[in-house]
Amino acid sequence: MHSLLTNPTLMDCRRLFLRNYEVWINIGVHDFEKKGEQRVLINVDLYVPLALSTPQRDQLHEVLDYDFIRRSIAARVSQGHIHLQETLADDVLKLMLAHPQVRAARVSTEKPDVYPDCEAVGCEVFGLKEPQ
Repeated sequence: MHSLLTNPTLMDCRRLFLRNYEVWINIGVHDFEKKGEQRVLINVDLYVPLALSTPQRDQLHEVLDYDFIRRSIAARVSQGHIHLQETLADDVLKLMLAHPQVRAARVSTEKPDVYPDCEAVGCEVFGLKEPQ
């Protein structure tokens, strides 16, 4: 798979990421899925311009705080039942792109416990802000 970093508009960016963030949420369209929580793994890549993410004094306020990613996901999943992983991924992507420092983002969701004969089922979305 190609990285978003091959896009010329992102060549001046740093990639921040959150890997396999595990959440237990109510997700799914089937009746049995609506009766309890399922384990979902969420992965996020954020592309932030180096000019906005290169610390000069080694201080947290000089960069995008990883807590923003986790808080945003936690807020979204706390809103109640979600039918589709696509909806969850799209919603998280919108939250990530709303941050003023983020130029582009990639979000994937995986349900690792759905089928016994595969590692996971999931989806992935990309977003890139229009140049300003």
